[in-house]
Amino acid sequence: MEVKIRNRSRVMQFIATLMFLSLVWAYAQLEWGTPQGVKVKLLQARGSIVSADGKVLARSVGDRRLYPQGQLAGQVLGILGKSQGLEGLEYAFDRELASGQDLKLTIDTGIQAAAESALARAVPKHQAEYGSVVVLDTRTGKVLAAASYPPFDPNDWRPYPQEARRNRPFLDVFEPGSTIKGLVVAAALNEGLTTPGTSYSTPMRRHVGGRWGSVINDAVDHPPSLTTQGILRYSSNVGMSHIVEPFTPQKMRDYLTAYGFGTYVNMPTVPSAKGSLQPLRRWDDLVRATNAFGQGMSSTVLQLAAAYNALANDGTYVSPRLIEGTAGDRRTVLRPETARVTRDMLRKVIEEGIPGMAGIKGYEIAGKTGTAQVVVDGRYSSTLYDSVFAGFFPSTAPRVTVAVMVHGAKHDYHGAQLAAPIFKDISTEVLSSWGAAPSLKENTTQAP
Repeated sequence: MEVKIRNRSRVMQFIATLMFLSLVWAYAQLEWGTPQGVKVKLLQARGSIVSADGKVLARSVGDRRLYPQGQLAGQVLGILGKSQGLEGLEYAFDRELASGQDLKLTIDTGIQAAAESALARAVPKHQAEYGSVVVLDTRTGKVLAAASYPPFDPNDWRPYPQEARRNRPFLDVFEPGSTIKGLVVAAALNEGLTTPGTSYSTPMRRHVGGRWGSVINDAVDHPPSLTTQGILRYSSNVGMSHIVEPFTPQKMRDYLTAYGFGTYVNMPTVPSAKGSLQPLRRWDDLVRATNAFGQGMSSTVLQLAAAYNALANDGTYVSPRLIEGTAGDRRTVLRPETARVTRDMLRKVIEEGIPGMAGIKGYEIAGKTGTAQVVVDGRYSSTLYDSVFAGFFPSTAPRVTVAVMVHGAKHDYHGAQLAAPIFKDISTEVLSSWGAAPSLKENTTQAP
């Protein structure tokens, strides 16, 4: 009898424990989880993300979040977890989307597709690690494309490494190299420190910075004397060191800040990086010279595009914007006539220097290349480079500004060989979509 009671007691104890664990599990579901039915209703109510041209980029169907355009703008859109956004716009605008609000982007799917396709062709061909592009509408600052490579499909995001999901045009920082020369020359013109025809002594090497300074080198053979126009064409570091000598450190750094470097882009809620400018106390003669050719500072592709957009927009900086209905900053950086003179100089850089790489016959294209050494373990690498290009078109009355960066190409890594042709491919697609007729004049000048 005693054995039966003992056995029954054990059974009752087991049943009580089981009931207790069931209650704990049920409480945990109420406290930390959301019942499946509720999750489905919440997801069904989540707002859609649409492009400027009306394409649905993200929407909810039943208990699934779908991205109908597949990889298109995948890194911009981001990913959704079980009940909330985890990355990209799904994360940044989680509250608005969860409340059922739709999100309309400034992205043009045709231009976005052109940018992604151009990267997809060029990056593997040059055995590069990754690349990114930003395309801006000149007058409004609207982001028409923000493309990354390698591609990423948010419909099935788990197999992708985190790096593939990164919105590189907004988040990756790099030294912009010689693309900065166009902006610094514009600032010097604006201050009356130089003219397009001012001539400078330009040996292939020059020591800058006094006793503790350093030797600046040029990479492209050029005449021993160059005008400001020639300095841009041959991308002379030595020439830039002469042009910025009359600049006070404060004034030159102020111009770079006005172009948007070293500060966050005023694009609320959307995650982005700010790059860097060295503090003013460190601006000696050498820092002033190296910053004149984009070394010792850093930028995102978004910042570089916005800075060049100030040249395209008659000297007015306009904050980029990704969400329709939002407004950004507008500030005057250059006089309109300065911007126009600089645009003409950058047009000649293309037509006289690299017409086959960046130019399009019959169209006026303007821009500047950059080939930047990458810092590895505190030193500039001799084998790792960023290929960069920034420009706009048509040069006389720009409508679109484009910035390109490709990292780590194993061969043909110079800006003219890699980033410039990507710009050309995108520009060709955009001009074709406009149905823009070529001008009567077709440039036939070839690089020496």
